[in-house]
Amino acid sequence: MIKTQNLTKHYNGLVAVEDLTFSVEPGEVLGFLGPNGAGKSTTMRMIAGFVAPTGGSASICGFDVATQPIAAKTALGYLPEGAPSYGEMTVAGFLDFIADLRALEGATRKTRLDYVIGRLELDGVLEQSIETLSKGFKRRVGLAQAIVHDPKVLILDEPTDGLDPVQKHQVRTLICEIAKEKTIVISTHILEEVDAVCTRAIIIARGKLVADGTPAALKARSQSGSLDEVFRAVAA
Repeated sequence: MIKTQNLTKHYNGLVAVEDLTFSVEPGEVLGFLGPNGAGKSTTMRMIAGFVAPTGGSASICGFDVATQPIAAKTALGYLPEGAPSYGEMTVAGFLDFIADLRALEGATRKTRLDYVIGRLELDGVLEQSIETLSKGFKRRVGLAQAIVHDPKVLILDEPTDGLDPVQKHQVRTLICEIAKEKTIVISTHILEEVDAVCTRAIIIARGKLVADGTPAALKARSQSGSLDEVFRAVAA
């Protein structure tokens, strides 16, 4: 469902991602871990087609992101880092706009909008402009636009950032609910999130893959059984 082959990105001689190869299968929830500057967000942007790679390739559902961008993006739901949107729009207006972009019509459109609004508890802020929302609500609006078209693949960059503990639990529950029918990649610095929702974890450091396995297998590599210890060891 997601495949990268020797994916590489350089910025004016700076190596952001180097020769990164991995694949994610249907039903997998992949935790994408690494220290700040490791290349996590750059990798996600390349897979989502927002940044062109210097070398290598990425595909979604068999569609090459560079040569078949429309087909690849049709199958994708993407929550970028920071959940950017149009601040002057109301929540309702923004979600209607996204539904238009995703060519949702008729009963399907209403069903999907009702679902994301209800599931992410956005009813009370529908007529509020996005720029006036709290960080947590902005993140929930970002999640709503990522899943409104019921995509086969989800790429979520820090999906619970800015949420309170109850909201984090709700989002993690949602991810677990939809994971059986989707392929999901989650970038996170919250290690408990990996335990909560991920079936597999990849750790990158300095743009290179340094560990790949189940959360349990990665924990087994440390004396304390702590994924945090594994993360520090491989990122050193």
